Amino acid sequence: MSGRTIQFVAMSTVVVGMAVGTLVAEMPKELRFNVGPNSGLSVNNPYGSISVKPSTGNFVVVRATVASDKVEVDNNLIGNRVEIESHLKAGADMQSGRVDYEILAPADASIILHSTNGTLHAEKLHGDVTLEGAGATVDVRDISNAHVHVKTLNGPVTISNVQDGHVEVDSLSGNVTLNTVTGRLVQVVSTSGGITYIGDFGDRGEYRLTSHSGDIEAIIPESTSADVRADSVKGEVHDDIHLQPRQHLPYEQAEGRTFWGSMGQAAISSTVVLRSFSGKIHLRKRAAKQ
Repeated sequence: MSGRTIQFVAMSTVVVGMAVGTLVAEMPKELRFNVGPNSGLSVNNPYGSISVKPSTGNFVVVRATVASDKVEVDNNLIGNRVEIESHLKAGADMQSGRVDYEILAPADASIILHSTNGTLHAEKLHGDVTLEGAGATVDVRDISNAHVHVKTLNGPVTISNVQDGHVEVDSLSGNVTLNTVTGRLVQVVSTSGGITYIGDFGDRGEYRLTSHSGDIEAIIPESTSADVRADSVKGEVHDDIHLQPRQHLPYEQAEGRTFWGSMGQAAISSTVVLRSFSGKIHLRKRAAKQ
């Protein structure tokens, strides 16, 4: 065999070996845990997405797609709690250290998810749900009778169809959108991100939307019952709903920067407070198609 042929075979072997290694690394790995009622699940994933949906029984199934051999999945079952962590090896970066998780967990489980830059998704659960990330995109939907806690730096947050919830969102600069979110407490605090609320504010709840410099927009139907107060120190305040002004206000309203009024039935009204230092606040009527 000539030297050139030997060199070609050797190079081919290296290429094939690399391809097989990549294929093996990217093949999904599946873990299964049996748990009891009111179980717990925590997932810490520096790079990559995490999606949690309800299982059909008292078990947790973790399907992990690992990008390379620079990262491995550590797992532990402590009592009734499943702990999953992406363990980065030396030299791992955002690409080689990526793991994407698809998880099934009992609907009543307490969930804690953390990712630096991947998508965090949770749906159809009714246990406590906590999602944390720096630039992570957060998507929460179809949650009922649960606490939902979200903390991000600049990732966008979308929360949809949450009923009878306790919702708290803390964001530095990411935009936050709430669509059909009701509960005893719904609170969003953002430094510079915009806040959009679409819905009717439920019955007898407390809604507090605050942004230092971001705009706040509340889009509500005419059937809403709420006592609404809006203040912007340096921004503008617009009210397209024509609220009934309150009497005997504790302070003087600044034209174009403050309004305080009510709409609907007082007996089932929610309390709504919209505050921004320099951002605009807009309360407007929802169109029939929205």
